[in-house]
Amino acid sequence: MIPVLQVGDRQLMATEVLLLLEKYQMLPQLIKEVVLDQAIAPISCTPEEEKIACENLAQQYQITSEDVRQRWLEQNNISAEQLDAIAIRQFKIEKFKHLTWGDDLESYFSQRKSQLDRVVYSLIRTNDIGIAQEIYFRLEAGEQTFAELAREYSQGPEAQTNGLIGPIELQTIHPALAKILATSQPQQLLAPIQLENWIVIVRLEKLLLTQLDNSLRQRLLNERFNSWLQAQITAQNCQIQQIENTPVKI
Repeated sequence: MIPVLQVGDRQLMATEVLLLLEKYQMLPQLIKEVVLDQAIAPISCTPEEEKIACENLAQQYQITSEDVRQRWLEQNNISAEQLDAIAIRQFKIEKFKHLTWGDDLESYFSQRKSQLDRVVYSLIRTNDIGIAQEIYFRLEAGEQTFAELAREYSQGPEAQTNGLIGPIELQTIHPALAKILATSQPQQLLAPIQLENWIVIVRLEKLLLTQLDNSLRQRLLNERFNSWLQAQITAQNCQIQQIENTPVKI
């Protein structure tokens, strides 16, 4: 067999390189880049797009002048041609995202919107049902404020913020609590409920509806892209596993 890589005095065969990539957990990254290269292979860039790509990368790396560019190249041990290739590749990946999922973003947003809406809510948690009921009755009667009772009784970090939590996306909250908040009215005080090991008293303060702006468009586009990419990597890993099951002499 002919060596494919030499590091110092050591010559590595293809099978050794593959096993070392797996050993050092670099194989998924290699697979990812190969998958991306295959995906963007049909995509072309105009000279104007290539110029924009290089300008975008220069801004990203804060390369503000030719002198800075030259120092950056020397520090990172790459050529100007390699840097331009990196810039164009990044541009093609973004172009691939838009061509593949850009027209479907409104539909995807409709599916995700209920999870992306944000809430501000007040919370008191305790593991004593008697205390929870007493707190609820005090709140209902207006004897004390939510903030006062949260500071005194809540057993979570919200005690330090007067019981106030958010703004926070519904998808990041416990599913049962998120469902309750999504169907509540602002300032509606809810009776104590069991939530895993806690008894909680909740009041929705504000519901902030999500709008599909440019920032969210990019985020959703990245979500679709990353889900696709992970599926591709997983499929490739399965194929590699089958190859690695074949006996290899090192």
